[in-house]
Amino acid sequence: MGASKSESFSVAQNEIANLFKALSHPARIAIVDYLLSVDSCICGDIVNELPLAQPTISQHLKELKNANIIKGTIEGTAICYCINPETIDIIENHFSMIRHKLKSKCC
Repeated sequence: MGASKSESFSVAQNEIANLFKALSHPARIAIVDYLLSVDSCICGDIVNELPLAQPTISQHLKELKNANIIKGTIEGTAICYCINPETIDIIENHFSMIRHKLKSKCC
């Protein structure tokens, strides 16, 4: 595979691409869906909800956290995860901009 050309694109374009890349796995979508249905939870709660092993869930949580889609706070010996609303705003604003551009171009 060739070298990355990400430096050829804007910071905003790279940011959105990284968010979508982190969301491009169905297990991560399921984790986000679950976190949206609860206020916050620990990894064990997600393991009880999804048909995946704890190490797999932890890896997906790490990817979502690295992309800033979720936040984790330490509570005793566990990490409590929740959705990062600022990142959801970025995604929402991106789609809003796309929708606005489409309305002005489509018949």
